Amino acid sequence: MKHKIVSAEEAVALVRDGDTLINTGFIGSGAPEALLVTLERRFLETGSPRNLTLMFAAGQGDSGERGLNHLGHDGLLKRVVGGHWGLIPKVAKLALANRIEGWNLPQGVISQLYRAIAGRKPGVITKVGLGTFVDPRREGGRINDISTEHLVELIELAGEQWLFYKAFPVNVAFCRGTTADPNGNVTMEREALTLDNLAMAMAAKNSGGLVIVQVERIAEAGSLNPKAVKIPGILVDCVVVASPEHHWQTYGIPYDPAYASEIRVPLGSLTPLPLDDRKLIARRCVFELPAGGVVNLGIGMPEGVASVANEEQVLKYVTLTTEPGAIGGVPQAGLNFGADVNAEAIIDQNEQFDFYDGGGLDMACLGLAECDEEGNLNVSRFGPKLAGAGGFINISQNARKIVFAGTFTAGGLKIAVEDGRLRIVQEGRARKFVKQVGQVTFSGSYARETQQPVLYVTERCVFRLTQNGLALAEVAPESTSNATFLRTWSSHPSLSIRKKWTRAFSAPISWVSIATSSASATLPPASATTWSATSCSSTSKACGYVTKKTWKRYRKQWRAAASASAVLSMSLLTTIHSALTTVCSIRTPR
Repeated sequence: MKHKIVSAEEAVALVRDGDTLINTGFIGSGAPEALLVTLERRFLETGSPRNLTLMFAAGQGDSGERGLNHLGHDGLLKRVVGGHWGLIPKVAKLALANRIEGWNLPQGVISQLYRAIAGRKPGVITKVGLGTFVDPRREGGRINDISTEHLVELIELAGEQWLFYKAFPVNVAFCRGTTADPNGNVTMEREALTLDNLAMAMAAKNSGGLVIVQVERIAEAGSLNPKAVKIPGILVDCVVVASPEHHWQTYGIPYDPAYASEIRVPLGSLTPLPLDDRKLIARRCVFELPAGGVVNLGIGMPEGVASVANEEQVLKYVTLTTEPGAIGGVPQAGLNFGADVNAEAIIDQNEQFDFYDGGGLDMACLGLAECDEEGNLNVSRFGPKLAGAGGFINISQNARKIVFAGTFTAGGLKIAVEDGRLRIVQEGRARKFVKQVGQVTFSGSYARETQQPVLYVTERCVFRLTQNGLALAEVAPESTSNATFLRTWSSHPSLSIRKKWTRAFSAPISWVSIATSSASATLPPASATTWSATSCSSTSKACGYVTKKTWKRYRKQWRAAASASAVLSMSLLTTIHSALTTVCSIRTPR
């Protein structure tokens, strides 16, 4: 079929009740906004199509109205299988209310499922998800009670346990590119990412379905460079030219030539982060970057690592990557996350996850939302809030080393860094370190089985995963009285790490310090712990930053926690939380 250029209304009219729709995009990069807007309008005006099955890999929305939020209407969707739900609250609300069936599967697995569907394979066999909420021995990825089908099975193959994710046919694929010709050949020269467009188009075509592609312009037939064509015309049924307002490069910006690799920008022109909790944590994480290594940075707090590494001019010693396919350069943040400045290469998302799943990452830095004493992490679901795992499970389970980054508490935390020391201006309302996480997105026990090194970095302390559970490894330099507290750690075997943590506050970051970060170091012996009269004018009231009575009560626990082999029981974890909160008190001396 030639001359495949049609209006958005004509293309969307081909979607039927009960169809299975797959949609491309990473946040806003590559999102076919015009097609989604038109599909929503058709449903609201006619009540059709109804009962669609939607499948998507990465999060595709802006936490508001755009992206897959256009499909968040009763009756339009019947079931949804998605990787990251946090950016599509309108759809997540339907799942949490049992108004649609819903599954949360790893982003990389869904991305690879497109290839399996294209090749008419039964599904994807992988270890990704073992021990997490996706494991059928836990929740099987099901979001609610009405989602009864088992999309994930535990199998044994060659004497090992694996997870089998089932494939299913696809009726419609919404894809996106930059330029198309009348034959349906599509290029992506102005896109930030190529994503899974080719695999998705093949999956739909080989399922007997339709491929609809949104572009921003049309070229003469035969004029496109064959090597630049990302979706061949033999796979495409309809081409829709979108209006500019529905074809932003990302949800953060209409177009940036640096994101499309048209230009390279001077890295010194990038604005550095202010010295806040985010930058403080990012600076500590930068000291873990491996010499010559390949690193993944997650969304949220870890985004700051790229900025700090650029500011400290150590990017040339590492290669930063993001899961949608960017390799090298500086990953961007916020609604531009996924886009990359000065990238060395852009590959398809499913290929990036092949590399990640096979152990290609030397290190990954991911967000820290909720953690328990076993080292389990939950970043996917918090009571009535459904965030989804995204690529977290693929990345955290297979990287050679993991650094989780996040504040010690959440909800209103305010800090100040003064003279190289930390002061808690206002404590957060919610604790992140709990007895048991609400959902297991990262399994501490699985990490111990694979002997994976794991750190948990906050603005005031660092934990690490041991064979027996979570252990306190480092404490940041804080207020005057906390200098006394630090002297109780004189026998700690990781003094070089604690010294490195101190430098994270203000000292320059150099590649030498990063490359030798695991080397041992000797600090001058500290004097015995004493209570300084200058620290407090009262022995019974709250003063300075901690009372003498409180200090004595917790001193033994602190010394025990300082031991490298000290595992955190819930009671000790609570003690540590209370004492860290007290030591960093906002009260001033009397």
